[in-house]
Amino acid sequence: MELKLICSTFFVIFVAELGDKTQLATLSLAAQSGKKWSIFLGASIALIATSLIGTLLGGTLGHLIRPDYVRTGAGLLFIVIGILMILGKL
Repeated sequence: MELKLICSTFFVIFVAELGDKTQLATLSLAAQSGKKWSIFLGASIALIATSLIGTLLGGTLGHLIRPDYVRTGAGLLFIVIGILMILGKL
């Protein structure tokens, strides 16, 4: 394993997740239920599962499509989702 890659991935994902709707949802669930460790465990498993899906899909796409196309497509999809959210369509 490459420690530099692990650290950079951690930093990018950690910063991207701060204050996003996932963090706000877990905050809300923990506040409502009062069972912070159960919420932590459930949220952790969910994030691991979505990370696994993203990693496997990204690895597969990386072999089928040029990585710069995958990066551009992901960026465009992110922009489209953002616009839809602003317009109240999502």
